[in-house]
Amino acid sequence: MKIVSISGSPSLRSRSGWLLQLAQTRLEGTGDSSRLIAVRELPAAPLLHADAHNASIREALNEVRDADLLLVATPIYKAAYSGLLKLFLDLLPTDGLRGKTVLPLATGGSLAHLLALDYALKPVLSALGARDILDGVFATDAQLLPHESGGYVPDDALVERLDRALQPLSPRPLAMNAG
Repeated sequence: MKIVSISGSPSLRSRSGWLLQLAQTRLEGTGDSSRLIAVRELPAAPLLHADAHNASIREALNEVRDADLLLVATPIYKAAYSGLLKLFLDLLPTDGLRGKTVLPLATGGSLAHLLALDYALKPVLSALGARDILDGVFATDAQLLPHESGGYVPDDALVERLDRALQPLSPRPLAMNAG
């Protein structure tokens, strides 16, 4: 299984990026290969101009095309996924996610943004052909507290929800701690 993770955060140090990394860690040993697409690292002008012929953009789109599992992470801003993620998703063909399993991951300041996964991100993933969309995982800032190392510490309930969402993908039971 080829796993591709897409980080839609414009920030280098972000809770959604860290949640994505946690999900990747929890899936270690599940896939044959794993690749991260940090959309913020793609060239801005070709991304803004929807230039799918740009070598870096084309490479990222090919990674998505070849993926079996996509982990899509985004911060939620004003009840919607990031504009950066939108730019990238707009480059995918109409059925670019057909036949893929997709796990949406999101972070936001409060539970007021929880439904953005169901009402903003999931419809776009579905419009791109995804039919196997796993239960999304939303984390509030309070569930990912900053750690002195520069990362974040997830609360137990978040780790449990993430493991439950990942369970259909794992051939072995997932450990129930952030380890």
